[in-house]
Amino acid sequence: MTAGRLPASAIVLAGIPALLLSIAAAVTLGPADLSVADVGSVVGHRLGLVDTEVSRIGQGIVLQLRLPRALLASICGAGLGVCGAVLQTLVRNPLADPYLLGVSSGASTGAVSVVVLGLGAGAIGLTAGAFAGALVVFALALLLASVAGGAAGHTVLAGVAGTQLFSALTSYIVITSADAEQTRGVLFWLLGSLSGARWNDVVLAGIVCVACLVLCLARAGALDAFAFGQDAAASLGVHVQRLRIVLLVATALLAATLVAAAGAIGFVGLVLPQAARLLVGPRHRALLPVTAVLGAVLLVWVDVLATTIAAPQEVPVGVVTALVGVPAFAVLLAKRGRVS
Repeated sequence: MTAGRLPASAIVLAGIPALLLSIAAAVTLGPADLSVADVGSVVGHRLGLVDTEVSRIGQGIVLQLRLPRALLASICGAGLGVCGAVLQTLVRNPLADPYLLGVSSGASTGAVSVVVLGLGAGAIGLTAGAFAGALVVFALALLLASVAGGAAGHTVLAGVAGTQLFSALTSYIVITSADAEQTRGVLFWLLGSLSGARWNDVVLAGIVCVACLVLCLARAGALDAFAFGQDAAASLGVHVQRLRIVLLVATALLAATLVAAAGAIGFVGLVLPQAARLLVGPRHRALLPVTAVLGAVLLVWVDVLATTIAAPQEVPVGVVTALVGVPAFAVLLAKRGRVS
């Protein structure tokens, strides 16, 4: 462990109970008066471990509304953090994340096409549409960056261009094909919203997030080599193009799944990997799990803030991540500048 940095295992071991307590606390917050003990009783009763005295209404609030929402928030935070960490390494640019590279924008276009144009149905159809859109915009960004010379900065600029293009396409689809009710729902969802969280969203997003994290951890050594450039990675025996494609597709699938479930949430994938690197360093075997845990805890509390800051009106969670993320990113930039 480098001097001044914390052991990743300690952060993860402390972060997991902190995440569980955060989820339990988040479930208690809202118009209905519920305690952490009530939440534990409801969950224990559902698992067949204890009897519960919580009313049926209370059980419904916990199991059908608040618990899936808190769990989906934690999954989105972890997944977006992992996506950002991997993308920043693959394109060798600390500004890379699913939002800036256009992946979230393309996924939003694909998902909106499914909802508004009726090109699919259900959580799987929504995710498939989002995945197709994410792959298209990411391939476009890489193609534009390659034509421009392939520098790391070109990839981000190409991603910004793709973001603007697909945001315009999304707006065009909504304006020309959606009715008033669909337009309101889509616009709120596009800013990032966990209000529609359901158990099928939690299960699908959780499976994809865990699979992507395991895949990236399995290739942590190769990702470390990527940090020194593709030529250095190839000299160390890494199959550069094959691994690059696999990890890009995996992160695109994860980002698309999260966008389909919760809309486009910015800044999590940008800021969290930077903070994790300051804590544990750049080695991906430590960086990825720490980023996932920090992202999960952060987004649970960001969603709590989104539901309470203007109660009874709910603020889109993407708005809150931007309000929190911009100052945090400015602090990280200043800290990096002093370190360098």
